[in-house]
Amino acid sequence: MAKDPSDTDQKVKRSVTRTFTSFTFVLIFLGVLLGWGSLGAFTLKPGEAAVLLLLGEHEETITQDGFHLRLPPPLVTREIVNYDEQRNEDFGFDGRDESSVPEAKVIEATMQTSDNNIVLVAFAVQYQIKDPFFFRYRIANPAALVRDAAQAAMREVVGRMTVDDVLRRQRALVTSETLRILQDILDGYESGVQIEAVQLQDVNAPTPVQAAFEDVVAANQDKIRLVNESEGYQNELLPSARAEAGELVTAADAYREAKVAEATGEAGRFSALLAEYRKAPYVTKKRLYLETMEQVLPKVEKVIIEPGTTQVLPYLPLGRGSRGASP
Repeated sequence: MAKDPSDTDQKVKRSVTRTFTSFTFVLIFLGVLLGWGSLGAFTLKPGEAAVLLLLGEHEETITQDGFHLRLPPPLVTREIVNYDEQRNEDFGFDGRDESSVPEAKVIEATMQTSDNNIVLVAFAVQYQIKDPFFFRYRIANPAALVRDAAQAAMREVVGRMTVDDVLRRQRALVTSETLRILQDILDGYESGVQIEAVQLQDVNAPTPVQAAFEDVVAANQDKIRLVNESEGYQNELLPSARAEAGELVTAADAYREAKVAEATGEAGRFSALLAEYRKAPYVTKKRLYLETMEQVLPKVEKVIIEPGTTQVLPYLPLGRGSRGASP
């Protein structure tokens, strides 16, 4: 029995239709697959980081800018974080008149010192992200955490110092200690935040006592000026006084050396006389006596009479002038 040509045509048509349908399905599947895969492609700008989570678990953090390709969501989800951005938080208020400032800002700036005084501290905190994953997923509200931690750190530092230290003498120490304590707090929370700087913008006493504090500051400035003047006067006098003291010391040393040399010579002379006296006591004693008399009576004419002489011959000093006359 011969086959019907129409049946053959129908079979061919059905085969072509099935083939076309399969090919179309494959193309659609490949298109969907490529489209889904393209969701894993992304580009990072300079300063941006991509935090990648594989099925909800942290896989990696990419900080290199440029084109990147990873598994598409929901297998890998990503969060783009601008980690290079400089962030800033301000606290308190500038200026001295707090009447026009919201009460919340006044409370935020009001702090107590260790000597039970009140100061108004306005400051700013600059920070950056050092760990994008911690910053995005460890802390629900990083900005609020930075504000709370910064206020706690500043109040702790101010509470350790006197009002004079906060207003004038230890302002640099206030900022450095606040930065250290604040960074320790944020690291303890694994916040992924790096504090760049803490800056004091304005530190003042409350308005009712501002005049008194200004008087104190003026008095301290006068004190510093007087101290500087006295130190300048001291620096003027000290060199001349030191020079005069040096001259006196030199003269005293010379006088001492002269006296020591003189005493040494006298001692040597006495030792020499003692040796001669031991050899010939009578002669030495007589010679010393005569030398002493010569020194005591240098201008007196002397007549020596031999002991035991019974008669004294008249002595007429011919050829000599009378005492006190010219020769």
